[in-house]
Parts: sequence; structure tokens; C-alpha cells
Amino acid sequence: MSPLAISMIAFGIVFAAGLAGTILPGHRFPEGTKDVVRLGAGLVGTIAGLVLGLLVGSANNSYEAQSNEVQRMITDVILLDNLLDQYGPQAHQARLLLRASIGPFVERVWKTGKEPVEPFKPTATGEALYLEIDGLVPQDDKQRSIKARALTFFIDAAQSRVSLQQRALTSIPMPFLFVLIGWLAIIFMSFGLFAERHYSVLLALFIFALSASVSIFLILELTHPFTGFVRIPNDPLLNALPPLAG
Repeated sequence: MSPLAISMIAFGIVFAAGLAGTILPGHRFPEGTKDVVRLGAGLVGTIAGLVLGLLVGSANNSYEAQSNEVQRMITDVILLDNLLDQYGPQAHQARLLLRASIGPFVERVWKTGKEPVEPFKPTATGEALYLEIDGLVPQDDKQRSIKARALTFFIDAAQSRVSLQQRALTSIPMPFLFVLIGWLAIIFMSFGLFAERHYSVLLALFIFALSASVSIFLILELTHPFTGFVRIPNDPLLNALPPLAG
């Protein structure tokens, strides 16, 4: 289910809970009961606020970490291509394979369809690139040094690739999200419980419920940074290397 659909469901549940609170005869409750309800709602509100804050911070940190991982991979790919260029004409095929391997990787991670990201497995182009670099026969010390450094950068880029694909599979557990929505529903029901039935109250509940659902949407979007509205751009990686002639 998409983050937008989940946030819309959360909005409907929370807003409906607020409306249900306005229907219940809360004004007839004894003062002691009202105090208990207010204190309980305040406790639940504090817990929900702390959890929302932690989730937003965690999702933002995850987004930044994956964005930095993409930048690191771009750097490794550029440096690897420069090393292969310095190696000489013998590395021309390896440079072509390096460019051919970027497209399938981007397509696999930056999913645009409804299918989930598949678990990591080496691509044929990536394996061919490694074998091509490993099969280079150095003619002097300079080429031996370049080959060793090229293999190091290839391994670093492969590690970044594995990390990105594994992070793309992570998500917030749905039971935890349902509990959070339930807490918000309790809070909004307490909002409407002692309020008068007036259009201004309904408007306020609508705005507050929308704000709560937007926060959930933001958390889910940051948790999945390769799809949706808040996404890490893939153009820098696709355009990191200029095309080779021949």
C-alpha cells in the first residue's frame, strides 16, 4: 500500500474519531470523569507526540544516509572510470561495461511501478565488469597499481549498491503504525467529546486530522526515498559518466 493511501486511511480514521466524540454526550459526564478523560488523553497525546517526533527524526536520518550512499557511489564510479582511463586502451571494454551496469542498477532500485524492490543479486553486467577488470594484464608497475586501486573502487561501489538495495527493502512495521493511528484516534475523540457541535469545531478537527495524516505521510515517504514524491534523484548517477566513442 502506498504512503498516500495509508495517510488517507489514517486521516479518515482520526477525523471520524473526532466526529464520534462530538456525537457522544460528553457534556453530561461528571466533573471527575471529565478530569480522568482529559488526563488520560493528555498522557496518550504525550506518548503519540514523542513517537511521532522519533519517527520523523529516524526517517529523516535514514533518508540522509541513503542520499549520502548514492553520492558515495557516484564518486566511486567516477573515480573508477578515471582509473580505467589512465590504465590505457586495454581497459576500454571495462569502461563500456561500467556504463552499461549503471542503468539496470538504477532501474532496480528506483522502482516506479507497484512491484516491491527485489532482494540483491549480482547482475550479469556487473559480474562481467569485475571479470574484465580482474583479467587485465598489467605491463608495468603503474598499471599494476591502477588495477589494484580499480578493484578497490569496484568493491566499494558494489558495497554501496548492496547497502542501497537492502535499505530500500526496509519499512515501518504496519502493526506499529496501526497503534500510532489508534492513539491519534483516541486523542481526537477526546477533542470532540466536550466540544459543542459547531462548524468551527468540525473545521478545526479537519485541519488537525489533516496535519496528523501529513506527518504520517512524510514519515512513510522519507522511509522509501527511491519512490513517491520525496525521492532521491537518479539523474546524477545516470549522467555521472559521459558516453564513450567506439
